[in-house]
Amino acid sequence: MIDIIENLEELKDYSGGEKKQIVIFQLSGEEYAVDITHSRQIIKLSKITPVPNTPDYVRGVINLRGQIIPVIDLKKRFSLPDSGEKEKIITVEVRDILIGLLVDNIKEVLWYDVETELEPAPEVIGGVKQEFVKGIVKRGERLIVLIDLEELLFENSSIV
Repeated sequence: MIDIIENLEELKDYSGGEKKQIVIFQLSGEEYAVDITHSRQIIKLSKITPVPNTPDYVRGVINLRGQIIPVIDLKKRFSLPDSGEKEKIITVEVRDILIGLLVDNIKEVLWYDVETELEPAPEVIGGVKQEFVKGIVKRGERLIVLIDLEELLFENSSIV
């Protein structure tokens, strides 16, 4: 489980810039991230039960300690190729709803400076719709796509 820092004053650096924390994961060899404030836990892939009449990127549901959670396959959602990696699930909470995001691999948890390291989303990012991207976290040559979970999960006001 990932710990979330509660005291927002700890997120300020000496220059006054706001720091935020993200969970970085891989999808088809590229780095993506979600804001850690939405992240609840990372779990190994367990049995996913398919649900009929759902979009193809909804892999199904899992039972997590008695709670039924829908699981979204981000590679399918973003039209990315299958990498053949062992998959993991990051559970996220958005609008009081718990959802599992199927990813290839968890890389790390990282702090970034909002003012100096977050760039606006470019017009085209592979198969990812621009409205699903909050921005790009730029660390030297490293580019990390920051996903906007609100847009991704509640596009057109309906979940997934």
